[in-house]
Amino acid sequence: MDNLDLDVLKTALAWTESGRRATLGTVVRTWGSAPRPVGSMMAIRDDGQVIGSVSGGCIEDDLIAKVKEGRLAARLPESTRYGVTADQAQQFGLPCGGTVEMVLEPITAQSDLRGLLSDLEAHRIVKRTLDITTGVTRRDDAIGADVLSWDGRTLTTIHGPRYRLLIIGAGQLSKYVATMAIPLDYQVTVCDPRDEYQEQWHDLPQVTLTKEMPDDTVIAMNLDRNSAVVALTHDPKLDDLALIEALKSPAFYVGALGSKRNNDKRRARLLEFDVTTDELARLRGPVGLDIGAKTPSEIAVSILAEMTACKRGVTMARSKTDMPAVASLVGGCSM
Repeated sequence: MDNLDLDVLKTALAWTESGRRATLGTVVRTWGSAPRPVGSMMAIRDDGQVIGSVSGGCIEDDLIAKVKEGRLAARLPESTRYGVTADQAQQFGLPCGGTVEMVLEPITAQSDLRGLLSDLEAHRIVKRTLDITTGVTRRDDAIGADVLSWDGRTLTTIHGPRYRLLIIGAGQLSKYVATMAIPLDYQVTVCDPRDEYQEQWHDLPQVTLTKEMPDDTVIAMNLDRNSAVVALTHDPKLDDLALIEALKSPAFYVGALGSKRNNDKRRARLLEFDVTTDELARLRGPVGLDIGAKTPSEIAVSILAEMTACKRGVTMARSKTDMPAVASLVGGCSM
């Protein structure tokens, strides 16, 4: 779940607990060139205050006016569409005849946003079901195949904690990866017990830096399906410790720096420990997509691109065999 979506839920709950009325809007279908994807959320307070976005500004004013006047979702949830006709698309600025359908839900005790947020704080991934004829909601643990669905009566949404990235190693490449991951809305933790790599991180206060041993850090973070781990020290004494624990976790992405030859050796080592062949098959090594990356920043792009593909369920062909420029960047052994 993106940080903005969490802010929408937290703000909507705070509004209602302070005695205000609030309405939650969720994009459930789009056609054509819709400005915001399915699942985008916004909350509207009874006085017109708003957080989040469902169209990038195209239809928000009309939604706010209708919610304030009680013409939409006054007592029970209901759905609405914008952009069905060419005139409406032009009126609301929807590009290329795009159409947006959304469900608007008045926040009540039956919405149980506090329970949902408690689940997210416990790192649960939740399937929330809303019956718009009654306003009753239900929460269950989500499974990997669960996605947002809408049948005209029941809205099912999937909610999870923020995406987290654990980077093993605090060298130059790690800093590029961390810097790029922050605007992608990852909570970034960098783990490196070596004192000599600590100084360069003072200008990235958004990053949590720990000197604990990598395996202890992986266990302490209680990784979930919204977590990624990238081992970048190029030192088996550190990387392997993290990978042994990370491959047993539900993390959606586990990657390790190094050439194909070195990663083959790594796989052989890991099998000597308590790592199964199925767990080992999850390891992305050499890490990143083959985009011809040479510099630290280019390698960071390749890693985050592969993470994004995994996060979105996109299968990418892998042809990478080596990264000859990496060894000098991380202070490790030769490739």
